[in-house]
Amino acid sequence: MIEKNVKIFGKGGRNMRKTYLDNIRWITVVLVVIYHVIYIFNGVTQHGIIGPFSKHQPQDTYQYIVYPWFMLLLFVVSGMSARYELIKRTEKEFISVRTRKYLVPSTIGLLVFGWILGYYNMLMSGAFNSMNNVPGPILFLIMAVSGSGPLWYIQMLWIFSLILVLIRRIEKDRFYNICGKANLLTLILLVIPVYGAAQILNTPIIVVYRFGIYGLGFMIGYFVLSHEVVMDRLGKNWLLLSILAIASCIAFVILYKGQPYPEHVVLDTIMCNVYAWFGTLGILAFMKKWGNFSNAFSKWMCRKSWGLYVFHYLMIAVSGWYLHTLCPFLAPVIVYLLVAIAAFAGSYILYEIMSRIPFIRWCVLGIKKEKKE
Repeated sequence: MIEKNVKIFGKGGRNMRKTYLDNIRWITVVLVVIYHVIYIFNGVTQHGIIGPFSKHQPQDTYQYIVYPWFMLLLFVVSGMSARYELIKRTEKEFISVRTRKYLVPSTIGLLVFGWILGYYNMLMSGAFNSMNNVPGPILFLIMAVSGSGPLWYIQMLWIFSLILVLIRRIEKDRFYNICGKANLLTLILLVIPVYGAAQILNTPIIVVYRFGIYGLGFMIGYFVLSHEVVMDRLGKNWLLLSILAIASCIAFVILYKGQPYPEHVVLDTIMCNVYAWFGTLGILAFMKKWGNFSNAFSKWMCRKSWGLYVFHYLMIAVSGWYLHTLCPFLAPVIVYLLVAIAAFAGSYILYEIMSRIPFIRWCVLGIKKEKKE
């Protein structure tokens, strides 16, 4: 999911590290983990959660602040990374690597390991109560499918990567070169197609598979924002775009707090998509200007962000479920703290273990060998 150590080639073949993109990824993954810690006890939606502590939970506001934009941002950054990756790899190598990193963990990995999360998801939803007569093999397959969790993201990335290769063979950088001329107004006005894309190619029931808006975000990242000159324009206007992002955030939270933010009744609204796009542009602009920092901590977080993303929801589900059933009288703040610790520490420990087991690391993490690619 998290393409790390993004580089492009500057004049004379010099490698130019895109450190700010690395930082956007790991910081966004941390925000996703915090989101899921709050989500599993939220009082806004009832899908796949343990349940709220009380009727009114101020902490649920965090979900409204991050949900509209954080996955769109990751798809945009992934589109940018795809462009940089295709500079150093052939299309065949590109698809081969992405099949191993994205498709294998989100399919084979579910059968090998993901079913465990599926088991806890079904426990929380009470699904086992109506499956007493379901044959064991069928029940296992249901658990495996139910255990995809956050891996829907890499499933979609794999599909978008295949589509991108087909588009490249047709457009041969003609459209890409035109997109490099995009100015600030053009970038802001992209909110119009973003809103339109949010209305189409959405799967029924499973709302997270929003192929329209996420596919467009990926392609905008590839064709538009991968141009250094375009990102320079964003960076120069970081203050304006940050203000737009904050203003749209405030407006969205005021208008929709208390409504089911992860459902289409909110997701398809103009305000939600305005915030999603302005939030994405604001963060890209801010990080382009101020996010090119690197230290021991940021490098470590970047290296471990893949494992954190893959394993965090399992650790949240397991710790949340047993705290709920075995320690129901714990104060909510203690529960949140313990679940957050389990999410971060548990994911890092599990990643260190899994990444050292040859076949398992290929199935679950898409890691072929213990060496840098």
